[in-house]
Amino acid sequence: MVKKIFDFTFALIGLLLCWPILLVVALLIQWKMPDGPILFRQKRVGQYGKLFTIIKFRTMSVSHHGSSISVAGESRITPLGAKLRKYKLDELPELWNVLIGDMSFVGPRPDVPGYADLLKGEDKDILRLKPGITGPATLKYRNEEELLAQQIDPQRYNNEVIFPDKVKINLDYFHHHSFWGDLCIIIKTIL
Repeated sequence: MVKKIFDFTFALIGLLLCWPILLVVALLIQWKMPDGPILFRQKRVGQYGKLFTIIKFRTMSVSHHGSSISVAGESRITPLGAKLRKYKLDELPELWNVLIGDMSFVGPRPDVPGYADLLKGEDKDILRLKPGITGPATLKYRNEEELLAQQIDPQRYNNEVIFPDKVKINLDYFHHHSFWGDLCIIIKTIL
């Protein structure tokens, strides 16, 4: 209950404090990438496997047909999009997802449908958690796009190395998370 109140309160405060940044980013996207919407919406797997729509600032060209993983330097990521991703500004609209209760500040990152289907046995416990903007796996793989860009087959590396490691990290978080631990993760994310 404390986490739920914390998430709602600080998501609301965050949206109120960040509205000028949200406005500037929205205007920049409209100006630099007028070929599509300002916001990117995508179905993600949430708590208990329930689908929800994640909201982010759009960072890619509309006409791309890429995979579900992003690699640094991809042509589908626009120059402005690359800057937004670098400073994580593309994720600011997720404060709305936290405010309405689809997400939390801390938890496993929500995957696209398909990856949750790969979870077996105890690993499915991860779906009992509300997905988060940040978490232990997010901190470990904060440079995931650059790491994938160094691989010969990024999709395979993601499926065979990164995804299983994230599952392990998120399962450990499931068994040991606490409100104070979440605060530490938030501070580490900001710093």
